[in-house]
This record gives sequence, C-alpha cells and structure tokens, in this order.
Amino acid sequence: MDFMRLLKSIEELLYELGCWLLFYPLTLWRTLRHPQAMMRYADVELGDDLPEQYSDALSPPLFLLITLLLAHGLELGLVSRAVPWAPLLASDSNLLMFRAVAFSILPLLMAVKLLRNKGAKLTRETLRPPFFSQCYVTAPFAFAISLGGQLLLAGHNAFTTVGAAFVVASIVWYIVAETRWFMADLGLSAVRSLLHVVVTILQALLAMAVASTIIAYASGAVPALVP
Repeated sequence: MDFMRLLKSIEELLYELGCWLLFYPLTLWRTLRHPQAMMRYADVELGDDLPEQYSDALSPPLFLLITLLLAHGLELGLVSRAVPWAPLLASDSNLLMFRAVAFSILPLLMAVKLLRNKGAKLTRETLRPPFFSQCYVTAPFAFAISLGGQLLLAGHNAFTTVGAAFVVASIVWYIVAETRWFMADLGLSAVRSLLHVVVTILQALLAMAVASTIIAYASGAVPALVP
C-alpha cells in the first residue's frame, strides 16, 4: 500500500513538472505581451476554488520563483562564479533564498502602496490579490536584471553591450507596466502614477540594501564599527 502511494506521488510529481515545462513559457509570453491582462488574471483567479485557480498558467509566486531559479542557472552556466560578497551566500541554496526574498520586496511594496492609496485595510487577505498580480510582472524584470547584471560583470565587450540592453529594456518595461497598473487601479494621472512607481522602486532598493548590509554583518563580511 505504501509502495502504491509512493508511485502515485511520483506520478503526480512528474505530471506537475511536465505542466511547468508547458505553462512556464506560455505564462512568460503572456506576461511580456500583456502585463496588465495577466495582472487582472491573477486577481480573478484568486476568486475561484483552490483546485481551479491558475488552470492555464503558473501561479504568480511559483512563476517568480522558477524565474529566479532559471536566472541563477544561466548565471552558473554563462558567467564564471565570482566570490560572494557575504560568506553566508556562498552556497547556491542560500543565494537563491536571498534573491527570492529580495525580489519579493518589490511586489510587496507595490501592493502595499496600492492598498494605502485605495484606503483599504492592510490585512493578509487584502494584500494577497495585489501581491499575486505584482509577482507576474516582477518575474521577467528580475530575470532580465539578474542576467543583464551578470553579463555586465563578465568583462567582455560583447557581453557588456548585451547586458546593458537587458538592464535598460527591463527597467523601461517594468516602469511602463507599473505606471499603467496604478493608472488603471487608482485612476491617477500618468505623472502621479510614474511618481508612485519610481518612489516605490527606490524604497525597495533601500530595503534590499539594508537586508544586504545585515547579511554582510551577520556573516562577518563587514567589520564591526565597535571593536
């Protein structure tokens, strides 16, 4: 009986992995082409019963996590591994976890900004729909930023040009997508929406810098100010 349950679990795992291979590129393509539509799709799907949610796409947090995993794999395959800035991040698992937490700050702050401007109460339930929506557009942005940054650090002229193009294109795409999202959901002007997006991105960068500093101190990479 236990053996049959094990076979059933393996069967479900293989089927799930196969679905990922199919629906990941479809989800990525739909997000790149129609980011606002995918963000609305994330909201609508949360209203369905749990087994029926995201039946024709990957769920937003899973989509973001797989994207970060792919970016990390490409980094290892295309660019020589540099010495980590913090010993705690020397292992791939710790580095992946840090990147997942760091890039989740963006959708989190964007979702909080939306709720505050709507005057909605901030709870786990009210935060979930905008956070899920944000995970869709954060995933391709995180991938392009990660890959572009590694290409810039590679030291080759050809890689530098491609890396710079990736970074610039991803920033422009992300800012445009977020600006349209604020305009549609809050009814703000393009200028005010753009201001919200830029301020939130700067806040996210500050939070990432603080988190990086804490990790660096915790792992001994930065000497303490007081002996």
